[in-house]
Amino acid sequence: MDRYAKQRAFGVLARAAAGLVVFVMAVVIGVTIFRGGRVLLADPSIVVSPPGSRYALEGTGGFFHAVLGSAFIVGPATLVSMILAISTATYLQSDYSSERFSDAVNMFLNVLWATPPIVYGVFVLTIVIAVGARTSLFFGIIAIAVFQYPIMTRYIDEALRSAPDTVRESTYGLGATRFETAKMTARAALPGIVAGVIMGFARGIGDAATVLFTAGRSTNMPNGLFEPATTLPVLIFDNSMSFNEEVRAHAYAASFVLIVVVLGLIVVSRLLAGRFAQYVPGGRHA
Repeated sequence: MDRYAKQRAFGVLARAAAGLVVFVMAVVIGVTIFRGGRVLLADPSIVVSPPGSRYALEGTGGFFHAVLGSAFIVGPATLVSMILAISTATYLQSDYSSERFSDAVNMFLNVLWATPPIVYGVFVLTIVIAVGARTSLFFGIIAIAVFQYPIMTRYIDEALRSAPDTVRESTYGLGATRFETAKMTARAALPGIVAGVIMGFARGIGDAATVLFTAGRSTNMPNGLFEPATTLPVLIFDNSMSFNEEVRAHAYAASFVLIVVVLGLIVVSRLLAGRFAQYVPGGRHA
């Protein structure tokens, strides 16, 4: 077989693999949207209704407690991770960091990136047991923040790396300090930073394994920082195994909501990145 035939064969295999992935993803999303959308069309109020007293057994009420649980856990966790990730990535790209130290931190981040989410949950659960506490909203926030940290840091680090070298050279040439140079570099990388934060939020809100061991599960509305709380992914996991058809229907409805939120965040990240690109050095209208 000559090299042109090999190239054509490789192209066919690559297109077939890509087509298979798209097909499977389309089937999964399509079935979820169809079944979940049908449930929500029949009773859209379940998204904003609190659960009934027999929710776990009969699906009475709605799953607003899981919506709030996801917001109360992922929101603060994203804020904490964003601050830590921006600080870490900025330091790695600054003159304060040596090449050896940066390589070590990047290797550490790569390991954390590849670590399964459930490991983060077990790690925080170990802390919960060690301090004699119980699963709660607070420990769910910690677990998600730890899970999001390497994701955001890698995104932001790559965004800072892609900032034009002329930004650093110009600021240094004008006599700017290291801090001022880092600030201008971050401004140039703002589209990537925004996208990284939003993608980290999307990964956090869609994760079940991390909060399963740390935030626990509850059929009550979140009523305290140190009380158990349920998130949408955990609700989907629990309800999908129920023998009651109404409870399983809520799992599809919650899946629909989660898919819409994640897809919406991805679209928003792209739009915001393009929007901010107009106002940064080297942007489309800069």
